[in-house]
Amino acid sequence: MKMIETMLFERPGNQNTSHCIEMVVKQVKEHGRKHVVVASTSGKTAMAFYKALAGAGANLVVVTHSVGFKEPGLDEFDPQVRKQLRKAKVPVHTGTILTHSLEKSLMDNFRGIYPGYLIANTLRCFGEGTKVALEIVMEACDAGLVPEDQEVLGVGGTYRGSDTVLLVRSKPSKRFLEMDVLEVLARSRGRGN
Repeated sequence: MKMIETMLFERPGNQNTSHCIEMVVKQVKEHGRKHVVVASTSGKTAMAFYKALAGAGANLVVVTHSVGFKEPGLDEFDPQVRKQLRKAKVPVHTGTILTHSLEKSLMDNFRGIYPGYLIANTLRCFGEGTKVALEIVMEACDAGLVPEDQEVLGVGGTYRGSDTVLLVRSKPSKRFLEMDVLEVLARSRGRGN
């Protein structure tokens, strides 16, 4: 039997970010985790993880919202942060949220619900951060920024900041149903509705 340390936050949100950073740093330094994928909308969370992991030897990947997610043509990620991370050779993946976009368009125009939304809403039963953490690992794997079949720390959040850390066996979106959640290292109680 293996006993692991886990964090359970009273409520979701960015007030948990520093605790998630502590957990990820500990996992990298004490357990040799090599890959960390972090969700960041504006760049603030990305910079916090970048600073905390500097020199730790981890492959940090940042995943952002797609351009136009909030409003047409808008890139929510701070261009100065993107420039700083690029200079530090930290990949920033700006792409489509796997359980959104095409199906959202179909839902808006033709009514009904589609598989991606069913998957997203099912994952939300475990918290928004859980959904996000799994999506971003698949997106990073799809983009070739983390290798397939590796133990990867996925860090997601609810609204802003981080409140979920999962250790998962990475898979691209094409093999979503083969993805394994190996450890739940941090999460919030409930969804934060």
